[in-house]
Amino acid sequence: MLGFGYQDPVTGEYSGMEISLAEKLAEQLGVDVEFTTVTAATRTELLDSGDIDCVLATFTITDERKKSWDFTTPYYTDYVTVLVEDSSGITTLADLKDKKVGVSSGSTSARALTEAMIEDGVLSGDGFDKETFDPSLWTDGVSFQQYDDYPSISTALSAGQIDAFCVDKSILAVYKTEGRSCIDAQFAPRNMALPPRRIPISPPTATISSRPAWPMEPSRD
Repeated sequence: MLGFGYQDPVTGEYSGMEISLAEKLAEQLGVDVEFTTVTAATRTELLDSGDIDCVLATFTITDERKKSWDFTTPYYTDYVTVLVEDSSGITTLADLKDKKVGVSSGSTSARALTEAMIEDGVLSGDGFDKETFDPSLWTDGVSFQQYDDYPSISTALSAGQIDAFCVDKSILAVYKTEGRSCIDAQFAPRNMALPPRRIPISPPTATISSRPAWPMEPSRD
C-alpha cells in the first residue's frame, strides 16, 4: 500500500514506512530481510505456515488476534471509515442503512462498521455478537461483499456492484479519487503492530511481508 509498503511494478523496489521499519528491524537483529507480498486474506496463513517470519502490512491489534499472535509496540494508529461515490448521496452512517458494503476478506472492517451503526442508533443490534460476527451472514440493516484485495473493492464500487468501500482511513486515502468522498464518520481506532511467528527464527534471515504490488492512483483532496 502506498505510503506503508509498496512494490513498484516496474523496478520491483519496495518503499514506504513499513518497509523502512522492516529494514531497521533486520539491521537490529543482524539478519538479512526478504519481502513477500501478502493480502489481508493470506497474511495470517503465511505467518502460521512459517512461510514468513512476521507481518508488516497494516495489521491491526485485536483481542481475537492476540489469542493467536504476539504483537510488538504499536507503530501507527488509524481509524475505520467508509468511501462512497459522491453521486450516491451517502454522507453518514444512517445513509448506509440497507446498503451493500465492500470489505476485504480476513479484515475486521465489517464488524467495526456494524458496531458503529449500532452505537449510532442506525441498527438495533439484535443478534450482533462481536466474538462470532461473520460478515457473510450478516444482513440486518447492512450487508457485506468480501473481496480478496482493495483494487477489486474499488472496481466494484465504480461499477455499482456495491454502495460503499469500508476499511482503514489510511488505505482509503489511496482510492479517494475525484468524485469520491469518505462519509462524515470515523470509528474503531486501531493500532497497527508487528506480529512475529511464535517459533524462534533459527537461520540468520528474516522474511517480512508487505502489501502486494498493484498500481494505485494517488488520492486527491
